[in-house]
Amino acid sequence: MKKLLLAILLPFLCPVHPDQSPQERYIDQWSSTAVAEMKRSGVPASITLAQGLLESNAGQSSLATNANNHFGIKCHNTWKGKRTYADDDARNECFRVYPSAEESFRDHSDFLRYQDRYKKLFELDPTDYKAWSKGLKKAGYATDPKYASKLIRLIEDYELYRFDLDRDNSAVDVPQAPVELESPRDSRTGRIASASTNEYLNVSFARKELKQNGVRFIYSLEGESYSSIATSRKLFLKEILSFNDADSDAVLDPGTVVYLERKKKQAAKGVDKFIVGPQKQTLREIAQRFGVREKSLRKINGFADGFEPDEGDTVLLR
Repeated sequence: MKKLLLAILLPFLCPVHPDQSPQERYIDQWSSTAVAEMKRSGVPASITLAQGLLESNAGQSSLATNANNHFGIKCHNTWKGKRTYADDDARNECFRVYPSAEESFRDHSDFLRYQDRYKKLFELDPTDYKAWSKGLKKAGYATDPKYASKLIRLIEDYELYRFDLDRDNSAVDVPQAPVELESPRDSRTGRIASASTNEYLNVSFARKELKQNGVRFIYSLEGESYSSIATSRKLFLKEILSFNDADSDAVLDPGTVVYLERKKKQAAKGVDKFIVGPQKQTLREIAQRFGVREKSLRKINGFADGFEPDEGDTVLLR
């Protein structure tokens, strides 16, 4: 009886308009998710929808229908969920299987927000879909030379730009750009440090203390070592090595980050994860970059001693 009642009510609960195209149905179904992701991550809803339309064939691809994977995101070493296999750049590649499509949309947003190659995009106006589309192509998101123009055409054909604004046509409140959140700050004023790393290597800037994740550090100068910095700062060598997850004293390359106090157990609020790009970093390098103890990163992520992340792997920072 319950099944019969559900069959009668289903068309009214989930109305399907036979005159709608698959693209229109896809937009109706996922626009609210794209808007929620824009507010959470800063990725424009128009970009998310256009990429979803293009990469999932409006939700009709086998990955979308069988794996809830709308953006073709591959497994990589740190993926702990279910997997499926399909031919792509190579034969029988591993793709993520999501419990729900919403999780696929979330992963897609994070894929952009937490990879270095895409972080500059978040400094763009979130309503500038043309700049975002061209920026994605320039950053290497797709090999198709017409990728940006395809996104722009989808956005304009289906007026997806309307989802980048609130109902009163005001700007959507998006989170602070990741580059701003991750930038070192002046330890005295708390403001984002305006000078570049190279400028800090000049003698006039070098001893100016900065903070990363609230932890004081300096950039090393030519010929300096952990021991020489420890002596100048009235620290024990053992202390400064511990602060920097270093095993032994060494002459440092100019511009090396040297922490002057113990790093924290997790990254700053809003700096939730890091996705390793083509220029691979060791876990210690990631820990140094974000002002977090390497031991804490291993614990947060369940990484065994000796494990090093590879391209595409996700490292949780909080």
